[in-house]
Amino acid sequence: MLRSTLVACAALLAAASAPLVAQAQNVRPAAASGALQAGAARVDITPAADALPGNYVGVNDPVYVRAIVVANGQTKAAMITVDIGGMSDEVWTAVKTRAEAELGIPAEQLILTATHTHSVPRLSGPAFEAQIFEAIRQADGRLQPVQMDYGTGVSYININRNLIDAENRRWWEGPNYDGPSDKTVAVVRFRDLSGKPVAVFYNYGMHAVLNGQLDQISGDVPGEASRYLEESLGDDVVAVWSNGAGGDQNPLYFQQTYDLRNIRIADYAKRGEDISNAMPPGGVGLDRNDPEVARLMDQQRRMTRSLGQMIAEEVLHVGRASMERPTTSDGIFGAQKEVTCPGRRRTNTGRAGYAGEYVDADPIPIRLSLLMVGDVVIGGANAEIFNPIAVRFKRESPFKHTLFSSLTNGSARSGYIPNDAAYGQYTFEVISSRLKPGCAETAIVDGLLDLMDGAEVVPPPAR
Repeated sequence: MLRSTLVACAALLAAASAPLVAQAQNVRPAAASGALQAGAARVDITPAADALPGNYVGVNDPVYVRAIVVANGQTKAAMITVDIGGMSDEVWTAVKTRAEAELGIPAEQLILTATHTHSVPRLSGPAFEAQIFEAIRQADGRLQPVQMDYGTGVSYININRNLIDAENRRWWEGPNYDGPSDKTVAVVRFRDLSGKPVAVFYNYGMHAVLNGQLDQISGDVPGEASRYLEESLGDDVVAVWSNGAGGDQNPLYFQQTYDLRNIRIADYAKRGEDISNAMPPGGVGLDRNDPEVARLMDQQRRMTRSLGQMIAEEVLHVGRASMERPTTSDGIFGAQKEVTCPGRRRTNTGRAGYAGEYVDADPIPIRLSLLMVGDVVIGGANAEIFNPIAVRFKRESPFKHTLFSSLTNGSARSGYIPNDAAYGQYTFEVISSRLKPGCAETAIVDGLLDLMDGAEVVPPPAR
């Protein structure tokens, strides 16, 4: 087992630290019997105009399911992302069951994630499940020999969103330039044997909330970034966004939303309702005929395009400048487990700025998922995770090429999952979390590391 092997070697670290670290980074799943294959597909899931929910006024941009299937002659895995706010357990269960039965993709080797765009309703039901499966089926039907590359870059379009208000000295939402924020863009690229791109899987931690006030269907920044990449790399290439740990991360430039929020607060106040410490859904309370509202909404659309193109250009830059072939790329391994943490139920109200009051509640299960393709590791959890938890997981992983995917394989009852240090900050994410402090961070990190113990490993190639 990987972790037990590392522990046994701990006494040697002082004398030979660098060689042992290099060895730990290059171990891989042994389940490989042939060259790696991959296929990719996207399916348009944009709702028809007559099927939009009552609070939606139209479609700003199309939304998709995007899927990559990998195989090695012995087993398969799938990585799917949907332009949707969140994925229900029912949808995840239906999709994984059908993919295993009809395509031979083991349920523990399928990761189904949401981009967390705030501009798409939380779709469900057989028709939606069929659309997701269709993307997987098409990707599976396009399997071809590939080589896999991995690289990382940086993008500064995200920012920690919790800070002390300068006037009232209470916690509130706003750009915190000094708060924890991982800028890493991780890129996994699949190319055919001639070098032509087949798909890219890229990972970044940020809320997709720029177009949330429009009340129009939109893939937000992830949708814009993926479309830009697909235009740049070729329309038959599929670019799959993987939502990193963005529970405490907003887009860097988000001022239009704050301004629209103030307009809404003033509008409600005229009718005798104080929403200054609350957040009603969507653009309720906004007069779209007001020139100021129209200007701010137009700027939101333009900002979404700008930030989407910026992160897409960083993915392209990584592809040109800093990709490397993993030591091995044909092993596939997946595993899942649940960890449980003590729960709580809030008994007072208020979005932020004041301490929450709680009573004990039932324990909360959190589903963890691990997928390894060669020595690329994707760890996931089915909730909105604070950025420092993912940073800790990547730091403690014995694998060099490690990334973290949130909102993966269903939806936990936890609400936000803050890191331990964030408890005591009266932010809206922390006070609304249904988890007691002191459990989830370590449970997630150690749980994912424990899943790696199930992967059979072989020594790295001789040097």
